[in-house]
Amino acid sequence: MDDDLFDDAPAPARARASAAAPLAERMRPRSLDEVIGQSHLLGPGKPLRVAFDSGRPHSMILWGPPGTGKTTLARLMADAFGLDFVALSAVLGGVKDI
Repeated sequence: MDDDLFDDAPAPARARASAAAPLAERMRPRSLDEVIGQSHLLGPGKPLRVAFDSGRPHSMILWGPPGTGKTTLARLMADAFGLDFVALSAVLGGVKDI
C-alpha cells in the first residue's frame, strides 16, 4: 500500500495546461450564456444575438477599451460557427499583419 496521501491519477495534459494558464484566460466565458454585460449586443433581437441564433455570422470590427470582451466575443463566434480565429491588436500590429 502506498503511503502518499495525494496519490491520485495524473490530470490530463489539457487540465494541467488550464491550471497554468493566466487567470484571465481561465475565467474567460466558454459560451455566450456565460458572458456578462454587453446587452446592447447580446440581448434579445440585438445584432450579435441575432447572428448567433440565426447561424449567420457577419463581418464586424469590435472596438473598445481593454477588458470589455472583444476577444472573448470573437472567439465564441468563431467556435460557434467552426471558423478560424486570428487575433489582431491594432496597438501591437500594423497593416502588414493583416
